[in-house]
Amino acid sequence: MNERVREENCACRRGVTRRGFLTAMGTGAIVAGASGTLLAKESGKAETAESDAMTPLNLLINGHGRKLLIEPRWSLLYVLREKLGLTGTKVGCERGECGACTVLIDSIPHYACLMLALEAEGREIVTLEGLMNGEDLGPVQQAFLEHDAYQCGYCTPGQVMAIEGLLRKTAAPTPEQVQVGVSGNLCRCGAYVNIFQAAGRAAELKAGKRGGA
Repeated sequence: MNERVREENCACRRGVTRRGFLTAMGTGAIVAGASGTLLAKESGKAETAESDAMTPLNLLINGHGRKLLIEPRWSLLYVLREKLGLTGTKVGCERGECGACTVLIDSIPHYACLMLALEAEGREIVTLEGLMNGEDLGPVQQAFLEHDAYQCGYCTPGQVMAIEGLLRKTAAPTPEQVQVGVSGNLCRCGAYVNIFQAAGRAAELKAGKRGGA
């Protein structure tokens, strides 16, 4: 009798063969794995259902109150563009690096991609559309037009909002303050010289408007 036969005979006396033991273990592992997968799927469904629950939200945007139902995970950028149609706020990197989605929150520039819509409740939001008076451009927008402060134009809304925020804080910024003010906004075309000139012109236009008032 060889070693393998002796081993199996020995196992038989204990009520189970080596092959039977391994087969049983394999089957158990499959059942356990399947059960774990089912539990994970059920758990995932529960989490998804909970995260997708709609929540009422009141926003103050460009001087107007807006009521809507949102998912808690939605960013302010997503709500502005996809739910309210305010597409002046652009989608860029969506991770707070390019500044294309810049809006004003209580007159301070913020990346809309990094803020949950729920975080903006009870605060004053201004988008690019809110700088206009009907069809008339606002001072910063007019200054960008006069100084050709754009090329492809994709970053322009974010640049405009950054400068608007700067001028609301500092009426007559120095060139260095302008550079700091737009440092969080990238222009891939490299139109920075024109953007800086537009910021100076916007300050003049705003001062003239205040003087005229």
